[in-house]
Amino acid sequence: MSTQRVALVTGSTSGIGEATARTLAAAGYRVAVNSRNSPKEGKELADSLPGAVYVQGDIAVEEQAARIVDTVIERLGRLDLLVNNAGATRLIPHADLAAATPAIWREILDVNVVGTWQMSVAALPHLKADGGGAIVNISSIAGVKPTGSSIPYAVSKAAINHLTRLLANVAGPEVRVNAVAPGLIDTPWTADFTGPREAVKAGAPLRRIGTPEDVAQSVLTLAEAAYSTGVVLLVDGGIHNL
Repeated sequence: MSTQRVALVTGSTSGIGEATARTLAAAGYRVAVNSRNSPKEGKELADSLPGAVYVQGDIAVEEQAARIVDTVIERLGRLDLLVNNAGATRLIPHADLAAATPAIWREILDVNVVGTWQMSVAALPHLKADGGGAIVNISSIAGVKPTGSSIPYAVSKAAINHLTRLLANVAGPEVRVNAVAPGLIDTPWTADFTGPREAVKAGAPLRRIGTPEDVAQSVLTLAEAAYSTGVVLLVDGGIHNL
């Protein structure tokens, strides 16, 4: 069995997930790239990284979440790091309560909360092997402050923050569980967020919006932080202080 560390990054064919996969590969991990859709992009990304593989699957479906982890073990032999990045949202003004239907709530919670839970439960037995490993969840500043693309999304990220702390309490000492909570990040999803982008550039202490690489570097930091668990690290240019 290879002794090279293995990382599984869910939802990793674009944006923060892709940057995280590339950052971890550059740090010496063999990476399992994942997406529910976009297999072409996933295979191309995996082919561009040394020793990487692509595993298609929907984290919101229990059987598929388990299969994703099983496939990583079959193809790469071990699992040292799980990055729960896959997520869902809808752009709904917070005041438009009727638009946030129960169906949308279930859709977002199924992916962001239940999916993260299912991936973590499936991965934990393998992360506890070979000296222990880590989970890093991708949360959001919307889980800390009353902001975000929709109320269901913000609530789901608040749940991720608390899930991170709860899992940290029961996964140790073998496995550390932390989260990164990004602010506004420059991805295709936020390209049309003209007002928020300008507000962050003008008001954040660091005077810019974040990049996927900013978040990826923080993921790597927490993955390597041997004495940190239950941490929710804000990566938002300081906007949380305002």
